[in-house]
Order: sequence, then C-alpha cells, then structure tokens
Amino acid sequence: MNKFGVKFSYTTFGESHGKALGCVVDGVPAGIEIDEQFLQAELNRRKPGQNEFATQRKEDDEVEILSGTFEGKSTGTPIAMVIFNKNQKSRDYTNIKDVFRPGHADFTYFHKYGIRDYRGGGRSSARETAARVAAGAIAKMMLQELNIEIKSATYAIDGIECENIDFEYAKTSPIYSGDKNKDKAQQDAISEAKKVHDSVGGVALVKIQNLPIGLGEPLYHKLDSTLAEAMMGINAVKAVEIGEGVKASSLKGSQNNDAITNDGFVTNHSGGTLGGLSNGDDVDIKVHFKPTPSIFISQKTIDTHNVEQDFSLKGRHDPCVAIRGSIVAESMAALVIADLILLNMGSKMSGVKAYYNA
Repeated sequence: MNKFGVKFSYTTFGESHGKALGCVVDGVPAGIEIDEQFLQAELNRRKPGQNEFATQRKEDDEVEILSGTFEGKSTGTPIAMVIFNKNQKSRDYTNIKDVFRPGHADFTYFHKYGIRDYRGGGRSSARETAARVAAGAIAKMMLQELNIEIKSATYAIDGIECENIDFEYAKTSPIYSGDKNKDKAQQDAISEAKKVHDSVGGVALVKIQNLPIGLGEPLYHKLDSTLAEAMMGINAVKAVEIGEGVKASSLKGSQNNDAITNDGFVTNHSGGTLGGLSNGDDVDIKVHFKPTPSIFISQKTIDTHNVEQDFSLKGRHDPCVAIRGSIVAESMAALVIADLILLNMGSKMSGVKAYYNA
C-alpha cells in the first residue's frame, strides 16, 4: 500500500533515483490557509546535505504544488505536490546491481517482486519520506487553525539519552538534540562511528499538545495504535513507545495509573491516551531507529544467484537516520491527528446537527 489515512489521506510516489517523487493529499477541508513558505521550510528541515551529520547528497527539495489550492486556500480537492530529484549518483550503486546489501530491503523486495531498483534502494529508500513531510505540512496547516501543536527532537543517539528536554533548543542543534547538555556527546558518538565507517542508532521524541478529548476509533483505529502504525512505517524504525512505553511493564498499577483531579491528570504515564482515545493530556511518543544499514565496512552477503561474496558499499549515507527521521516522525504524527480529527466529527449527533443546522 502506498496510501495512509482514512478521511485525511495521502499517497506517495517516486523513487530515490527517479525523476521525481511526490504525494497526493486527499480529504483536505476547503478553506485552509496554504502557507507555501511554511511548506518549504518543513522540507528544508528534513533535506539532506546540511551538515556533517547527514548524507552529503545535495538536494534542494524544492516542492511544487500542482493542484488543490486557489488564491492561497485549499479548495477541498486533492492537493498534489512534486519534488524533483537533482543530485542522483546512480553510478555509485552499479556494484550492487546483483548483490543484496545487509540490513536493507534489497533481499525482500527482490523476492517479493522478482525485480528491484538497485539505485539507492529505489522505492524503499528513505528519500521517499520527503513526500511524507510535504503531506505532513498540509496536515499541520489544518492543525494550526485548531491550536494543536506537534514538536520533535532527537532524544537519544547511540544510547546517550537526553534528560532535560528543550524543544526550542532542538531547533538550533545540528542533530536536533533535545538537551543542550547532551548535544556534544551525541554529536561525538556520530562522528566517532563515521570515522570508522560505521553508523549509530537513535531515538526521536514527538510531543503532541492541545488535543481534544476522545480522538481515536475503538477498537481497531485507536489513537496509539494508529500512531504506532504510522511510525513503524518509517524507514529503519524498529520500535515505538507511547508514554512510559516498555517501562510500564515493570511498574505496579499504583505507579502507572495517572490520578485525576479537577485540574486534570497529576502524571502522564499513559502518554495522553486511555482506551485508545486521547485524554486531553500531551501525547508523548518515542520512535526507535536502527543504525543506518549503509556502512562502509566489508560485509558478507549473497547475490541474486545465491553465491556468497564479500561486499563493500559506495555512496553517500546518513551516519544516523534518527536525526532527519525525527522530522518525518513529527510529520506522520500530524497526518494521524488530522485524520482522526475529521473522523471524530461524526461521533456525536450533536456535532452532526451543529454542522448541518448552522
């Protein structure tokens, strides 16, 4: 499937080394202020080649809106956007034409389809996530009008975790670190891995604020399960935690329950969800990324004829995908919330009457 979402949905297209990639966003309500400068700024946060901690592929990631807007507002029809690739170096991948790269989707894509685009991974490349960020920007424009805010930061790199999260500081960090006291150590961990041609994993933190109570569709389109699905669909993500996450399994009920007062919840172990629905508190999500599989160390593998061989990779790759991945995770969260907001509008007859009797 290349489509995500029910009411507010998007479909992406394109490959890493193809002519272009892009998306079609459907279900966008008419009348949303479309800020093209904001749209481009979101792409700029994710784009490659910005510093030593990202792949040196130089792409401007200039996005062009093709449809669905008029005089600065959404028209209610599908919004199509395209981003043209300008800095492909497909020759870097000729040596892997018939070889499976360890840790990549080459092996599974080939066995599923019997054909594979070996140029940078083709459709399985994280380059596709640029289109998701474009779609997420449209979702954010809708959410801004509802005062719903979504933030992200790099929470951990190579096991070095942030302690005092500051999302404003993260905007100034070259690795989007959420803690100024951990930033340098996290940067050093990436640099050290890069020196020995290796990579490191990391964790992105996403926070969603000002949600109304009751977002989510029990039983099979819950807020937390849909967020988890969205995050797990991002390249290299291996685990997702909501609230206390895995730590909750080692707590007692008296420790994990969030007491309720007239002023709201005393704690937020639940991460803003109860029974799969938003409870009005902040939704906290940790997204765990594996180490970049594209490393420049000789590895053993097989080719398409099942012949074993030693393999050395060429090309330009992120030493830690979690950094730019945090922006993608933030965008996916926006897309989930926009979809659930629209789905929730018909949950009460009073809401239906308010719309049609207005």
